[in-house]
Amino acid sequence: MPTGSGKSVCFQVPTLMTEKGVCLVVSPLIALMKDQVENLTKKGIKAVAIAGFQTKDDIIRIFDNLQFGGIRFLYLSPERLQSEFIQEKLKQIPLKLIAIDEAHCISEWGHDFRPSYLKLTVLRELFLEINIIALTATATKRVRKDIATYLELEEPEIFQKSLTRDNLHLKVLESADKVGSLYRIIKPINEPIIIYAGTRKNCKRTSEILNQKGLKSTYYHAGLSKSEKDTSFTNWFTEKTPIMVATNAFGMGIDKANVRLVVHISVPNSIENYVQEAGRAGRDGKMAYAVIIEEPADLKESESYYTNSLANVSFIKKLYQHLNQYFHIAYGDLTQKEFEFQLASFCQQYNLSIIKTYNGLQLLEREEIIKLSSHNNPFSKLVFTANSEQLFAYYIRNSLKEKTLKLILRTYDGIFDSMQIINPLKLSKKLNLSLSQLEKQLLEIHNDGIITYQSIKNRTTLRFLKPREDDYTINRIAKDIKQQQQVKKDKYASMIVYIGNSKICRNQQLSSYFGEKNTKDCGICDVCENKKNKTNFDEKDICTAILKSITSKKTQSSIDIVQNLNLDDKQVLKAIRILLDSEAIILTSQNKYKLNV
Repeated sequence: MPTGSGKSVCFQVPTLMTEKGVCLVVSPLIALMKDQVENLTKKGIKAVAIAGFQTKDDIIRIFDNLQFGGIRFLYLSPERLQSEFIQEKLKQIPLKLIAIDEAHCISEWGHDFRPSYLKLTVLRELFLEINIIALTATATKRVRKDIATYLELEEPEIFQKSLTRDNLHLKVLESADKVGSLYRIIKPINEPIIIYAGTRKNCKRTSEILNQKGLKSTYYHAGLSKSEKDTSFTNWFTEKTPIMVATNAFGMGIDKANVRLVVHISVPNSIENYVQEAGRAGRDGKMAYAVIIEEPADLKESESYYTNSLANVSFIKKLYQHLNQYFHIAYGDLTQKEFEFQLASFCQQYNLSIIKTYNGLQLLEREEIIKLSSHNNPFSKLVFTANSEQLFAYYIRNSLKEKTLKLILRTYDGIFDSMQIINPLKLSKKLNLSLSQLEKQLLEIHNDGIITYQSIKNRTTLRFLKPREDDYTINRIAKDIKQQQQVKKDKYASMIVYIGNSKICRNQQLSSYFGEKNTKDCGICDVCENKKNKTNFDEKDICTAILKSITSKKTQSSIDIVQNLNLDDKQVLKAIRILLDSEAIILTSQNKYKLNV
């Protein structure tokens, strides 16, 4: 079913129609689980997620509540499901249904393959008689077959709804000035917008340019700290800064009904990614737009950049050898130790591309050569720097923060004298605040000079799963690596074809890719609109109009010409190329056109 079409309801309603029992939901992202639990809780439905930060005692308490406390939904990551302790506890609760969310992750032909999903066959071993429902917005025929095979679904019912959404206008805009075109598109829109900019650098740069032009934007990418991500997301979600410029790290679980526009100013890695990202617009059912702004000269360059970022066999061999050197692993050894791993430092030491190394690590993890784990450190550090008089005066000025400060003073001895380790998670529960709300408060108090606070940090660990055998280790998986690289290249090539195809309805192209048959023109994409409103402008007439426009102004940019003539970008750019080829006009060093006289 399309993004935002109500897939969650397909397992929520059947569960609630039974008087008792629990629905187990397997979900790939903590943020996704958290959002769904919060949404259910707001509706008065009891739900819980087991994420990475709970202790064993916390988990025992959760399962006690699942048995006796009326909780109807349990959200688990596929990694957590591999724990024998969790498996034993699951046997003790009254399971009624198992839901596999984002089920395309189970297939190596899917756009977001996760090795942990392949181990979900354990569900069939444990719960043979319980029904399984698998849900996804993006599954080709091959991926659907893999889902049924790996989940051991015997003769499953397959329900496939058309991807076409009557309220979503799909458009591809050719432009010689992406930022200028972007500004003209988003300026009239007063509702939330998402802009996918490809790289971290482009996110920040694009956001800064839009802010300089008087628009309110923020940016989001994987390189930001947790508190920076939380602040950026909150400002966008509350529409304090209604424009979000992001990489695809701003991904699954983003569910805001009134997003009116999604713009891509970089080429998505696959049609699957594009469908997921574009589908975040118009979930309220009102008219919305998904636009790709492409610069023809950039397409080849972006395709080359993407291809070069993929890790081939020779690079994987080099990467694997560097990892063993970095952690001092002897040939033939297999240590059980978990190593602290910082990607940026590692890449700097060996002069490696961060994106290519990241892709290589993903491959090594997929092939079970290494295991990467992200850990949320539940502890932070804090010390009071203000004296008692200053603190009392601060209470008077900031009554909302008084409760927080007094709880910390009651909970931690000696916090006036030296830096103490605190547990923000436990404090937030006692204060009835979310963790992000508490951390925001503490950072504000820190900035006011009352405390010194060292925020929560995420850390990544790496563990080797196979003995070190250098090239021999990689040779055994070389065929899989080559296959995966080809899958990614093919998916990217399909995206390029979609962008360049201005003859077939956009929705028909997407539907065909996912195996839908007998689809009709949508009537609202740029291709369909061009067919309906087709005006046979004579190229000669457009060339003449451009020459007159340039003559009157002496020099003009392509954007100036488009605005002056009030014609489609593609028509104008095509005519400009004709005039350049015939040497009727030339391009100046300021990227403007003038008569060649």
